[in-house]
Amino acid sequence: MPLAITMGDPCGIGPEIIVKSFAQDAQATQGVFVVGDVGVMRRAASLVRESATCNIVEIRQPEEAIGLPPHDLPVLQALPTLPELPWGHIHPLAGQAAGDCVFWAARAALNGQVGAIVTAPLHKEALSAAGAPYDLYPGHTELLQAESAAFLHQKVQDVPVRMMLANDELRTVLVSIHVSLRQAIEAVTLDNVLQTIAITHAALSAMLGRSPRIAVAGLNPHAGEGGLFGSEELNIIAPAVQQAKAMGWDVTGPIAPDTVFMRARNTVQRPGEFDVVVAMYHDQGLIPVKYMGVEQGVNVTLGLPLVRTSPDHGTAFDIAGQGVADASSLLQALRMARQLVVQKK
Repeated sequence: MPLAITMGDPCGIGPEIIVKSFAQDAQATQGVFVVGDVGVMRRAASLVRESATCNIVEIRQPEEAIGLPPHDLPVLQALPTLPELPWGHIHPLAGQAAGDCVFWAARAALNGQVGAIVTAPLHKEALSAAGAPYDLYPGHTELLQAESAAFLHQKVQDVPVRMMLANDELRTVLVSIHVSLRQAIEAVTLDNVLQTIAITHAALSAMLGRSPRIAVAGLNPHAGEGGLFGSEELNIIAPAVQQAKAMGWDVTGPIAPDTVFMRARNTVQRPGEFDVVVAMYHDQGLIPVKYMGVEQGVNVTLGLPLVRTSPDHGTAFDIAGQGVADASSLLQALRMARQLVVQKK
């Protein structure tokens, strides 16, 4: 079954790193097609030195991507033809185009037309500037959650999802995603922490083929130091961990957030103590993974009825249109999507 890559914001580096991925790795991109705009992809190809080996082909159905020659880049025109938009700028048309690609790919995945979707970066301000319905969604995760809920005829809150960022050395799953820090602290409730542990346990059990070793980070410095620096660990996080343990899961915590990621990091010299860290909020969990290098990080959405991965970076407007963006993280996202599709079977 083919895999779909959404084009991302046409003013950012998404189209460029897609072209580089097809030019650099025929194996990773075999049977993959782009949901986007043919003109944007051809314009991106003109920036890329390696694109001489990459032939952009317009397709009308996903299955046409199967069996194409190596380095052919199939594009399914999923939206009205775009005018030429300036690189590196927020534009409502760009936000709308990026959103339309995700809507199309999500529905195709939910209907079984594609095996997985890999999303190139969109710009959240551009998505919001596009107006309704795009401004309802802070980002990919929330849009995919809403589409999945509609497909399942359920309320959005009944399809809980979580973000996992992963590289070869560390995995982290977040209790909350794109909210303010104040709202993130308010989201640290027993139900939310326990639900995050449950989603993590289910997803990692499928990925690893065994029960994962889950570490749960504290919220406060030193995990609250016995209540001296905050009570969330005593009243919320520790009870959630105990309930998870009562289910037979391998869960440890709360652990001081300034040491838990070092303990979980898996290297050749020192195997990690844990398979994954449940972090209490966005930056607590993502800074350690991104510090190791965004070129290897992959974002995976857990809890969806479809497989979705994405690179561990944004639209990089500061370098868009220069042909210098690194495709490594997108290629990693493609490889992980394939692994998850196989494991899902």
